[in-house]
Amino acid sequence: MARIALEHRRTAFVRLTEFAQRRLYGRALDPVRAMLHNRRVARWYIRAELGVTRFRALDHTLADLAVLATAERIGCSWCVDFGQWEGERRHRVDPDKLRHVVVCPDPGSARPEEVAAHDAGHCPLSELERAVVRYARAMSGATCAVTDDQVDWLRARLGEERLVELTMQVAVENLRARFNSALGLVGQGFSDTCEVPLVRALAGRGAADRVGDAR
Repeated sequence: MARIALEHRRTAFVRLTEFAQRRLYGRALDPVRAMLHNRRVARWYIRAELGVTRFRALDHTLADLAVLATAERIGCSWCVDFGQWEGERRHRVDPDKLRHVVVCPDPGSARPEEVAAHDAGHCPLSELERAVVRYARAMSGATCAVTDDQVDWLRARLGEERLVELTMQVAVENLRARFNSALGLVGQGFSDTCEVPLVRALAGRGAADRVGDAR
């Protein structure tokens, strides 16, 4: 349940903002509804998200895998719900790849044999996609755990332009996921149109494996 009211006095700004979101997404987005308590924050965020939509260097698959891995790492059910829907329905990313990001073991916390099995052919992700997922997760813990080797490996394959865009995608998703999680925002049912809504897998796993990051 949201920790902040999502209903507002029906000012022109509120009506216009929610109308635009319904045109784009079929409903008003709860994170923006929360931000409408502070008009300057809401305006800044909307402009920032419009800027993100203009990123062009990184392909949708890598960007969406990184965003979903970040949301899963932080434990934001709203972001997993929306991220799966956007990746699968709007960007046509392979659903198996999106699913695997949420259900596969985190290399930073899994047992060695789990990681070995994950990398030995039981994963639909390419070597580059797995590296992107690990990079996103390394950026998204209680402290940043990115290594020189990770950056060097990705730079050699992506180039600096795409590496910078990947890093910003993960940084922006950290902002979204931490804002949403702090205010208790949960999935709005976007992924209900997907074959296997991943937000259920996130909820079923429980919060135990993420408690350590908050300590």
